[in-house]
Amino acid sequence: MENDWDLFIRKFETLSKIDLKSYKRPQMERRINSFMRTVNAGDYKSFIDLLGSNREVYRKFLDHITINVSEFFRNTNHWEIMEKQITPVLLKDNKKLRIWSAGCSTGEEAYSLAMMCSESHIDLSDPILATDIDNEVLEKAALGIYSGKAVQSLPSSYLEKYFVPEGSFYRIKDNLKKMVRFQQQDLLKDSFGRAFDLILCRNVVIYFTEESKQRLYRKFCDALRPGGVLFIGSTEQIFQARELGLQSIATFFYQKI
Repeated sequence: MENDWDLFIRKFETLSKIDLKSYKRPQMERRINSFMRTVNAGDYKSFIDLLGSNREVYRKFLDHITINVSEFFRNTNHWEIMEKQITPVLLKDNKKLRIWSAGCSTGEEAYSLAMMCSESHIDLSDPILATDIDNEVLEKAALGIYSGKAVQSLPSSYLEKYFVPEGSFYRIKDNLKKMVRFQQQDLLKDSFGRAFDLILCRNVVIYFTEESKQRLYRKFCDALRPGGVLFIGSTEQIFQARELGLQSIATFFYQKI
């Protein structure tokens, strides 16, 4: 007989198309239970009923569990390694790069990539692919409008070159927007394209089970061209990289063998 947790997981997947079984249960339960307390849901059955009937609560819950945290050039030193060490290696065999920002959230990472390519005169074979499971954050990303706080760490030269001030906000200029294509995607369920030179998936898998992580890293490896590079988050490490067909070439950077 199905217990309350399994029933909730099954009904939530029907409702949202998100499979919570792929996430570590203790961490996910803590996040879910803390949210349930804020909406006075006493058990999983009443909570799933609430999610199905109240769109606002459902939207807030998705934001709560998908952890949409992003910033421009997050971990600046890692971006310096990518610009000075990684992209020159990639450009040895290719005049143009094909890049994917997986789990792009509200777009800061994808636009950071576009700015890096512009500054380094890196040509792209296609617009940077930026994907996320959450359609609402993708809509925000596509708008490209950010608060003054969100852009405060950027050099003033970047603000002048790539943004248009609009009151207390800043809007990404159209020429940079054209370098990025946003698309909805479930990393664990959907199939990927092929022959990417560079894939970024940073601070996305932190709540995934080990099995889900390995499955995802294998899919990323399959999506890279030979010699392509996967850039992961500062809290992550691929322990069995060789078994997946990857080798570490710098901290947080793995190359397809």
